[in-house]
Amino acid sequence: MDSSQDAVPPRPRPTPAARPPVARGWRLAAALAVLVSAVVHVVLYVDGYDTIAVVGPLFLLNAVAGVALAVLLLAWRHWLPLVGGIGFGGLTLLAFVLSTTVGFYGVNETFAGTTEIVAAAAEVVAVVASAVALLREYVR
Repeated sequence: MDSSQDAVPPRPRPTPAARPPVARGWRLAAALAVLVSAVVHVVLYVDGYDTIAVVGPLFLLNAVAGVALAVLLLAWRHWLPLVGGIGFGGLTLLAFVLSTTVGFYGVNETFAGTTEIVAAAAEVVAVVASAVALLREYVR
């Protein structure tokens, strides 16, 4: 008896119709935007936000999460990092808007300065690029 007949055939690869195409450009834009926001938060943390009780650790957490999310957006082809990009950008931008309007854990910011504008723009891009990639990859 031939042992090659007893072997389990390999699983067929998914057809292109079964897996949606990757929106590489949008994922890259989302990853870069999240990374820019993370870098801005590290810079602000080092420039004095580390002494603020609640906001300082949140800036550091934001930076670490942003780097991890940027890697996931590029390395893991799944919808979850895209939802993470929307949440990261949206919630970070919401915290900034709160700090410029009513205050956020005792911090009252102004919407002025290069770091603030760069971070806000990056967070808007993170939301938009993640949402577009999600729609292009998973909505038919």
